[in-house]
Amino acid sequence: MLYYLAASLQKVFGPFRLLQSYAVLIIIALYAGFFFTVFLLPKAYRFLPKDRGREFTVNAEAAIGKPTGAGSVFVTIFALLSFFFAPLSPAAIATVALTWFTMLTGFLDDRAVHPWGEYVKGGLDLIISLGASAAIFFLFFHGDVRWWMPFVSGEFSVHPVLFLAVSTVVLWVSINTTNCTDGVDGLSGTLVLLALSTLGIIFYFVLGHAKIAEYLLLPHMREGARWAVMIFALTGVLMGYLWHNAFPSKVLMGDAGSRALGFFIGMCVLVSGNPFLLIMTSAMIMINGGTGLLKVALLRFFNIRILHNIRFPLHDHMRKNRSWSPTQVLLKFMIMQVLITLAVLGMFFKIR
Repeated sequence: MLYYLAASLQKVFGPFRLLQSYAVLIIIALYAGFFFTVFLLPKAYRFLPKDRGREFTVNAEAAIGKPTGAGSVFVTIFALLSFFFAPLSPAAIATVALTWFTMLTGFLDDRAVHPWGEYVKGGLDLIISLGASAAIFFLFFHGDVRWWMPFVSGEFSVHPVLFLAVSTVVLWVSINTTNCTDGVDGLSGTLVLLALSTLGIIFYFVLGHAKIAEYLLLPHMREGARWAVMIFALTGVLMGYLWHNAFPSKVLMGDAGSRALGFFIGMCVLVSGNPFLLIMTSAMIMINGGTGLLKVALLRFFNIRILHNIRFPLHDHMRKNRSWSPTQVLLKFMIMQVLITLAVLGMFFKIR
């Protein structure tokens, strides 16, 4: 909205033309997200449900009674900032709306007296992921999907069925692994913050820049800067949440936050045109939560036992079996994610 208003406002005061600069919009959206969340989130504590602890979670009793479901606040702030600052395309509007809807499903679970079962949440995630994949297929790619792959130059045409299958899996995995990673103060938020920062830089400086994309043999994403405004708006909002969630936390994001954040990361990965970017953005999230999901699925459906001496999510194993403190878990997981991101970034973008 502000982008389009700037054309009229600059007639009144010339410097308003800066509001049509994506770099300026990114900075304003990031700071607005941070300060609005820092100020408004504590005001919502009394309206949020209270955490009841998680079964089989290490030191779950420390979280009991804290406000949870903070994602309902900061995701709503993100949605409003996106509509205000970013010139949104139909695909971007659908992404923001579906991110908010994913948040809502998590919030309803956070406040439910009896939490929803695994199969109910898993089935709901599947429906959301499939619907979002279809929305991106028609609204962003307009039925003609082309992916760029690691280690090779050029683009590949993708069959619609393959796209829907892979996209649905990417979104489902991103939602659930991010949800599983939420269990140590600041851990999930910090890892997602790294993922969003990486995506924002790639969308604005690489895919969104015609000359840099051409130099790196990548397809130019015309809407890259617009998506970057949204990404950095969520980055600022998440920083504001972490201001209150740093150990020892005063509030928890709950499923309302973790599910929505995982969904948004997945959507950004899909529109980038390379589903393998999920490895770069969320490797530690997938290792931490995804291996546990794989372990349970193999045991429950195929009676195959793997990693039976390792507790999952992996952060619980490190705290209970390795005696890591919450701060050690946060810093070491963050360091490992940075190392993975830099390695994958170099391989994906230069070895072509």
